[in-house]
Parts: sequence; structure tokens; C-alpha cells
Amino acid sequence: MFASCGLRERYSIEREEEILGMTDFDLNPGPMAESYVEDDQRLLSGTVEIIERVELWWDKQGMPDWFLVTKLPLRDRDGEITGVMGLLRRPGDTDRNLPVFQAVAKAVDILRREFATRISIDDVARRCGQSVRQLQRRFKAAFGIPPQEFLMKTRILAAQRLLESTSENASEIARRSGFLDASSFSQHFRRHTGLSPTAYQKRMRNHEKAE
Repeated sequence: MFASCGLRERYSIEREEEILGMTDFDLNPGPMAESYVEDDQRLLSGTVEIIERVELWWDKQGMPDWFLVTKLPLRDRDGEITGVMGLLRRPGDTDRNLPVFQAVAKAVDILRREFATRISIDDVARRCGQSVRQLQRRFKAAFGIPPQEFLMKTRILAAQRLLESTSENASEIARRSGFLDASSFSQHFRRHTGLSPTAYQKRMRNHEKAE
């Protein structure tokens, strides 16, 4: 296994050898880890190569942002697949000038900055000078998901980080993550992660103690 300096910094890992034995679930929130495992299974089966797909990740400041991800199977001299490799990079100025980015760049920036507020997709579309239908179509072309799901995933990921790093109650975490109330937060969180916020926090703390 090899990990770049940038990846280790993003996960707060000081030495490369620390990553040995870790899984995607040790490093990422559940929904993100599940999607990475699914990618690896498809790569190992030889059915797919992922070239510069736009994905939602956390930047070094802990804010959701988009990155270009490339994942390829590794083959030995006989052509047999023996592993997988991936590259993660921030879109540069040239990339951001591509139509697929330009169509949704402003919307992404708004959602990243304001996910904790009572923002609506109708309002985002209006501020971007697009109809809701246009924004949804263009957003799905860029990310593979509609803006509503991007917003919800951003809120869920924000809530997970707060559950992992603070002892705040559900109502406060719901407020800081953009949910209407603790009940709505719990309902959406369970739907996306399979756990209640309390159960998720308990599991993460037990995992830390085990380490």
C-alpha cells in the first residue's frame, strides 16, 4: 500500500505505514466508504475504469468540495488484476472552465457555504440564473446526483464530522448541519447511514477506545 503526502495530510496520518491494515470505513463516513468499496469491487472485476469522475470530498479545512478522481486496476506482467490505484486532484482553472463545471460551479459554491442554513434549491437556481429543471439536469451531468441529494449528503457528512469530534446534543448538531430539527435530522441520518445519530456516535467512540 502507498499513500501520498496529500492524502495522509487530509486524514491526519503522520506516517505512511499507519495506513496499513486500515479500511475505507476506518477513514471515511459510512456512505462514502461504501461507495469506495463498490468502486474497488468493480475495478477488481475488470468491468470498469474511472477517469476523472467528479466526486464530493472534504477539503483540508473540513468543507465539502469537489475533486476529480481517477481509479484504475493494477495488473501484473501477465495482465492479471492484482490491486487498484487511485488519484485525487482538485480541478484546476482549465478544468473549471469546462462547460460541465461552469454549469454548476456557482451552485456548488453556494451549497458548500450555506448548507447549514435554510437554503432551498429553488433559491439556488434563481441565484444562478437557471430554472430548477436546468440546474437539476446540469448538476446530475456533473455529479451523477441532483442538487437536492448533494445538499443532503453535504449535511449528513457535516453531521458525521460533528458527531465524531464533539459532544454536542442532537438538536445542536441538527442546527449546525442545516436540518429543521432533531427529529428530521435523526430520520435523514438513519436513512443515509443505517444508524441513529446516537448509535453512530457511540460506535465511533467505541472504535476510538479500541484503538
